[in-house]
Amino acid sequence: MRSHAEHHHSDRIGWLRAAVLGANDGIVSTASLVLGVAAAGADPRTILLTSVSGLIAGAMSMAAGEFVSVHSQEDTENADLARERAELKQDPAGERRELAGIYVGRGLDPPLADRVAEKLMAHDALGAHARDELGLSDATAARPTQAALASAASFSVGAALPIAVVATASSAHLIPWVAVSSLVFLAGLGALSAQMGGARVWNGTWRVAFWGALAMAVTAGAGALFGAVA
Repeated sequence: MRSHAEHHHSDRIGWLRAAVLGANDGIVSTASLVLGVAAAGADPRTILLTSVSGLIAGAMSMAAGEFVSVHSQEDTENADLARERAELKQDPAGERRELAGIYVGRGLDPPLADRVAEKLMAHDALGAHARDELGLSDATAARPTQAALASAASFSVGAALPIAVVATASSAHLIPWVAVSSLVFLAGLGALSAQMGGARVWNGTWRVAFWGALAMAVTAGAGALFGAVA
């Protein structure tokens, strides 16, 4: 039987989530930082240095955070697989009945479920239990290094966008230029991520833009408040 290649959106889930999170956080946090500092009355040089420092610190933080959190997921997956491997060695018949019960719950008749479980366990017992009992697959497997690199790189790219605006905009129009351009960047990110994930483009666009606008507004308001107090 000839097979045909299929490309599923879920194949991208490992790196797409980290990349979208990093880019979104890069734009929102950097733009919010710029607006907050600018609203407090800082000079352009201080704003630029602050935003560049935010890019470096944020990229390192995202990389470390993603690596640690996804590594914890990987540790949990490995522990579950080790436990399943031991159970298969101790009680293979019981594990076959357990797997057959899963297939019965999904709609197969008991005799057919028994045959399917027997065939799959003869082919790859651990793989069958990992997939159908634990819900693990290659597409969703934890990859700490990949997640850390994707998150740090996308954060840097996202943060560089408002920094470029800071470097080119006049000080008199810095706040509106950063605010408007960042919303455009966020809307584009939402549309792109929705398209890559197979979701509705409009939903991804307004969701990312709305929460980014809220974060920037709150930060700018805080900066203006503390700037006035100072």
